[in-house]
Amino acid sequence: MLLTSALAVLTLGQSATGPAALPDPAELTTIVTARDTDLFAVMFDRCDPQALSDLVAEDLEFYHDRGGLMATRTAFVQDYRQACEAATGPQAYHSRRELVPGTMRVYAIPGVGAVEEGRHRFYERQGDGPERLVGQARFSVLWRLEGDGRWRLARAFSIDHEALSPQVAEPEAN
Repeated sequence: MLLTSALAVLTLGQSATGPAALPDPAELTTIVTARDTDLFAVMFDRCDPQALSDLVAEDLEFYHDRGGLMATRTAFVQDYRQACEAATGPQAYHSRRELVPGTMRVYAIPGVGAVEEGRHRFYERQGDGPERLVGQARFSVLWRLEGDGRWRLARAFSIDHEALSPQVAEPEAN
């Protein structure tokens, strides 16, 4: 009982001095969907390290089920910059990410932002060759509403990776 009361007081204190109130659930989902779209458009469609830097928090932590803690913000942007440079040749590999329809869920985190969870697929092509399905994974990310009013990726968990072939049936949306 004492712990519950203390947590309630802390929560009230945080909301009074923390970021602006979060929007209603429908608007929050719209905002997070737009941030997700922006992030992956930058990551897979454009090579723009500055845009990526603007999308992620200063204290970014990115965890991967195959590589552990993969990056802080600086390392994340630097790795991305190098990947962009490597993708300039005529036979370079290009990737595409697709959110699996019906899998995205958004959960408000009062005083912080929102958690987005879902499943996505990855496609690859070499040069002008045909695109092929190569894998899928689950993800869970924390979008933090920062003091400047911008939503930035603060924490990311990329998990449950599996290789796929083009013949794989559509997975269930869960």
